[in-house]
Parts: sequence; C-alpha cells; structure tokens
Amino acid sequence: LFPLAVRGSEGLYMVNGPPSFTESTAFQRDSGKNCKAVAFSKDGSLFAWCNGEKVNVVNITRAELLHSFDLPKTVCLEFSPKNNVLATWQAYATAKDGTAGVPNLQLHDLRTGKCLKSFIQKKMQNWCPCWADDESICARNVNNEVHFFENNNFNTIANKLHLQKVSDFVLSPGAQPTKVAVYVPGSKGAPSFVRLYQYPNFGGPQSALANKSFFKADKVTMLWNKKATAVLVVASTEVDKSGASYYGEQTLHYVGASGESAVVQLPKNGPIYDVAWSPNSVEFCAVYGFMPAKATVFNLKCDPVFDFGTGPRNAAYYSPHGHILVLAGFGNLRGQMEVWDVKNYRLISKPVASDSTYFAWCPDGEHIVTATCAPRLRVGNGYKIWHYTGSVLHSYEVPSDEEMWQVFWQPFLDGVFPERAVRYQAVPSELPSAEPRPAQAYRPPALRNKPVTSSKLHEDEPPQNMKPQLGGSDKPVSKTALKNQRKHEAKKAAKQEAKADAHQGPAQVKPPQNALQNTVPATTTGDPEVDKKIKNLKKKLKAIEQLKEQAAAGKQLEKNQVEKIQKEAALLKELENLELGV
Repeated sequence: LFPLAVRGSEGLYMVNGPPSFTESTAFQRDSGKNCKAVAFSKDGSLFAWCNGEKVNVVNITRAELLHSFDLPKTVCLEFSPKNNVLATWQAYATAKDGTAGVPNLQLHDLRTGKCLKSFIQKKMQNWCPCWADDESICARNVNNEVHFFENNNFNTIANKLHLQKVSDFVLSPGAQPTKVAVYVPGSKGAPSFVRLYQYPNFGGPQSALANKSFFKADKVTMLWNKKATAVLVVASTEVDKSGASYYGEQTLHYVGASGESAVVQLPKNGPIYDVAWSPNSVEFCAVYGFMPAKATVFNLKCDPVFDFGTGPRNAAYYSPHGHILVLAGFGNLRGQMEVWDVKNYRLISKPVASDSTYFAWCPDGEHIVTATCAPRLRVGNGYKIWHYTGSVLHSYEVPSDEEMWQVFWQPFLDGVFPERAVRYQAVPSELPSAEPRPAQAYRPPALRNKPVTSSKLHEDEPPQNMKPQLGGSDKPVSKTALKNQRKHEAKKAAKQEAKADAHQGPAQVKPPQNALQNTVPATTTGDPEVDKKIKNLKKKLKAIEQLKEQAAAGKQLEKNQVEKIQKEAALLKELENLELGV
C-alpha cells in the first residue's frame, strides 16, 4: 500500500493506494478546516501537520503521536533528511513600536522535542535551511552570504561562503563530499554567474570547481543530477525585449563538476517550460519552444539523443526508476499526457487528465496521481490514480460545496521498490474510460453537408531517434564526425554515379541535342596545351547550354549572358578544329 495524504476543507486524512483505495487507519482524520501545512519525512515514516492550533508529529508506521508544538500560525514545515530536526516557519511580523519581531523560523530536536535554535527569516521564499543527505552540513542564506553549520550545531557558524551578492544556492544530493552551486546576479553591466564549490573549499575564484557566466538573467533555477556530477541552470528574464514571448526569455546552461560548461542548443525558439534530469544522471529532458512545444532528451555532451517531435506539452516527469517518461500539457493546456518507455523510446499510452493542477509519480514507479486543487481551480476538485498504461484505477471528486487543496504520496527511500518490466497492455480497471468523447468542432451551416477538410495551424513533427548509427555503434557521435561522415558518403555516391555513366552502353544513352558538345574524347591529342584548350571550350559550351535552358524557362538574361550565347557557333567551330587536328 502506498498511502496518499489529502488536505482540504473536508479536513486532513490519508487514503490507501492501490489496490484498496480505502481511508487509512494508520492516521486518524483531522476534521479541522484550518490545516495550512503538512510534510512527510524523506523516508515516509514521520508525518507533521499544523491544524491552526498546534503542530503535531506522528510516526505513521507505529500510528503514535511523537510531539505536539504550540505554534498555531505555522504555514511551512520540513523534516531534515535523517529525521533529527523539524523546521517550522511562521509569517514574520514586526512589533507595534517598530522594533524587530520575534524569531519566526524554529528548528526542533525530534528526539527531545526541544527547540534547538530560532532565527529571523523574513521571506517565505527559500525559508528552509538546506541539509546534506547525511545531515553533516546545514546551510542557509543570510544577507547575501551562505552560513554553514555542522552536525546540527546551530550555535556556531562553521563556515561562510561570501561572494558579492549570493542570491541563491543548492547543495548537491548524495554522499560526501558535499558540493554547493551558488548563483550571483549580474549588476552594472557585469554578467551573472553560477559557481560550483566543494565544501569547505571557498577560498577565492581559483577554488571553484566550475564557473559559468551569462547575461540575460533575472532569476535562475539550478538542478543537480542525482550523482552530483553536473548542474543544469535555467536562466530567465522577466521581459523578452524582442517582444517574441509573453513568458520572458530563457536559456539553458550545463555546468559539470569537473569544470566543463556549455549552453544547451535548443532547435526551436521560445520559452523553456520544463527541464528534468533522468534518475540515471546521464541524460536530461527539456520541453521548449513556442506551441506546439518540442521535447528532447540530451546526453552529458548536450547532444540530442531522442527528439519526441512537437505536441501540446509543458512538463516532463521521469519515473523514480527512470525507465518511463511522461510528457504532459497542464495549466492552460488540455491535460494530454504521453507515456514513453525511455529505454526503447516507444510510446506506451496517451491518457488525458483534464483540468489537472498537480501530477506525481508513486514511489513504486507504476502508478500516477493527477489532481485538480484549489485555489488554482475552485470547481471540479478531486484526484485520480492511474496506472501508467493509461487505466484510471480510482477517482474521487469532492462535493460541490467543498474544496481540495493538496494531494501527495507518502515517500519511500530509493531501492524499496524494485524496477519492473515495462508493460504496454492497459491494466484492467473497473472504472470506465477517463474522458468523454470531445465535442466536434463548430461548422457553419453552409459547410455542414460538405466533406470535412482538416486544417491545422501547425503540422506536428514526428518523434525521431537522434543517435547516429555509425558502424552499428550506439555511442552518440559529435557534430564534426557527422559532417565528415556525410561528406564521405556524398563523395562515394558521386564516384559510383561516374562509374555507372562510364559503363552505360551507347544504345542506352539518349542522344544529346548537341553531339559535339557532349562527347567526351576517348583519345587525347598528346599535347597537354591543346587538351587544356579543349577542356576549357567544353566548359564554356556547357555554361552556354545552361543559360539557354534558363532563357527557355522565361528568365531575363543579362547583356553579358546574351553575348555568351551568341559566341556558341564560334566556340563549336574552334572545338571541332582542335579535335580534328588530333
């Protein structure tokens, strides 16, 4: 069973996942309508929520209440990776006399229930400290510098990373040593840059593992891959000065921990809607370009591996095992999904989840939840649980006078669920097909009895494998090697054509309009000078023949071109004399 937490005006409760879909008895429903914040621990064993009165922490596996904190205004909650600390955040408020308010970010020890440390954290954005996976390091951004604490000792700052104005940072996932990606926005004509450091080596620019600078960035998103070998940076501007896009302008950059960096060349212009790393850490998928958007998988050299063509999509979701990729169009699109087998690049299913505001893979890599939540949409709130083959296994819609605010799976650690073989046959379901047939397009009365002609604004591009097959090798080839390969093939084809022409008998060849002009001499004069003259004359006659064809096709010729044609008879006579003198 893979429980699903549901938060809304009906309260907070948990539903058992496939196959039962009944309400879970491991968690007692909280029927209050003021539940503002919920969080699972990384391994899914602990669950915390604030019901407007207290912050409660329960152990899901043992169904017991561990702690209850008197923090009624809490709006954000997060567990540290190893479940040692619970971070809570309340909106910051200054005192009535204008003096500084009380600290609003609290870190609680989950063994003792005591408050380890309180900080003032004014902004909700990036409110939570970031931990390394083993909790040996914890970091937070304070006044444009990053403060590091070690082993959850928050009374001593163990290290500081100070650059001119650190706007954002991300710690690498996985084992030690921890790496840090930092973003510094540009100012006064200087470019913005992202730098990678290995903790605790922060001594000047030379100590950086990698550096990538760029213009056109009002904000950036940094994404580490699972193995912490590279970062993808999506740099965005709020306004596209060319006026081409309402979404501003985006560029995608690749920065490797070994020092290499590159701009990822996207073949279609337009916004970058989504970028996702494959869990295997050696490929990533980008969804980009004006609608219908393109989606492409790239390797670590930033070369395209597979192009999914164009379609109505703006998001990409890899399954936890990385063997399946869902491309979807949510938000202002109709909710079409494409489920792909990534190993064989085969389409598995094309389900449609209309009006969805949320999508998430179940940790088992087999099931998916889509949901319509308030306040994004206030009508038709509910959720559906799917199998990736396109079958709807369970559907729930809240009563029309109620709202649903949040739905999410209980997480599990990697490796708990083994990867299963990909299925193409739809899993049987007791529920009917998810979507009603779409309404037909409106046709004016004058056209109703006439045959339907399909007219599309855009012709969709088909998917294509971008891996060049050189000598049966599966390894992606560089652009230069591809260019050389094409040149080589063109030369080979030209040689074969020349051989074929030479072997053709005279009976098969259609007699040309001008025999003298097209005849290739079988013998030479023995005089290189005369041979050269003959060759040049033939060249000129060939050019004249081309000009005559152009004139016949209706092209207006230049004066010097007309004069060339007039010289044809003289050139033919000269050629004849030279050849007769052989």
